[in-house]
Amino acid sequence: MASYNAAPLERLIEQFAKLPGIGRKGATRLAYQVLSMDREEALAFARAIEEAHTKIHRCKVCQNFTEDEICPICTAPGRDRSVICVVENPRDVSAFERTREYKGLYHVLHGLISPMDGIGADQLTVKELLARVHGDEGVNEIIMATNPTVEGEATAMYIAKLLKPLGVKVTRLAYGLPVGGNLEYADEVTLGRSLANRGEL
Repeated sequence: MASYNAAPLERLIEQFAKLPGIGRKGATRLAYQVLSMDREEALAFARAIEEAHTKIHRCKVCQNFTEDEICPICTAPGRDRSVICVVENPRDVSAFERTREYKGLYHVLHGLISPMDGIGADQLTVKELLARVHGDEGVNEIIMATNPTVEGEATAMYIAKLLKPLGVKVTRLAYGLPVGGNLEYADEVTLGRSLANRGEL
């Protein structure tokens, strides 16, 4: 389909369309939004993208994104260093931090084992996790907090198998009915998990 947009605008639309969850229509709307900014705003937007790429890297301890060599969570004095919560990506760390309930440390895998997509354990940060547990005798629990998908479960089981010989307790997040949910709309797997993970009142 022929484009009637100016070439720079078309290139901007194409770049926005590469983002996950953004279709052609949404990308066009975002591109026009950028065009409506004044020059200073547009340059600040471009600089923010460039800085994110040049200044942010992985924490050498937990693999979360940080501007420093070691992230603020790993250096915080009040964190419980005996517990490490293993998550799929840095967004999951933000989600846990928003709850204000978890006070331990994290380890970010940067993906899940997915043979269909050609992703194996060696492409994740599994080696770094094992090295952390092996090198720190204070760690006594690993919480597997991967998503309850086929890939998430497979990754959790694989890592648990590697950690068992190191003598640490490996736990899995409980899954069940969401607060405010309705039983009749829950699927069989969720209901089954709710029964299996039931607690005493």
